[in-house]
Amino acid sequence: MTDRPAAPAQPAAPGQPAAPGQPAAPGQPATIAARLAALRAGQDAALIARLASGWAVLGDPQVLAGYCLLIADPEVPHLNALAPAAQAAFLADMVRLGEAVSAVSQALRVNYAIFGNVDPLLHAHVFPRRLSEPERQRALQPFALDWTQAPRFDAGRDAALVAALRAALEATAIES
Repeated sequence: MTDRPAAPAQPAAPGQPAAPGQPAAPGQPATIAARLAALRAGQDAALIARLASGWAVLGDPQVLAGYCLLIADPEVPHLNALAPAAQAAFLADMVRLGEAVSAVSQALRVNYAIFGNVDPLLHAHVFPRRLSEPERQRALQPFALDWTQAPRFDAGRDAALVAALRAALEATAIES
């Protein structure tokens, strides 16, 4: 037990709507549907690339440096709502994004997560994991980390990371 006072309301984790009384992340839509609308309108500075099955974006906050999301477009409630070919395309794009994240961040491994329990539109979380993480943290799944202490997305600071991820994705573009 600590003697710290209760923390003020914190923004919701990316891809999660704000809980009652909690603000959305600064500059970010509060839900996946709102973020998808911003992406379609060209108004999401965290955009990395438009892929065959959706949008690759930098996560906010950066709970692990290089954390990304793949947001399905067209929107569907979950992976099983897609036809088999679209399921395969989404999963292939998720892995392709993970390969880019791994290459750019020099990750030891990549963690992938698809939930949709709180914000029921298909999206995947892609987290780089590194040996440089504190030993105690390395065994935790990313949602057990303290998201309130993670740096928020900053278009200026994160521009080089977005560009590197975009270049890594372009280098692995699937030829038709």
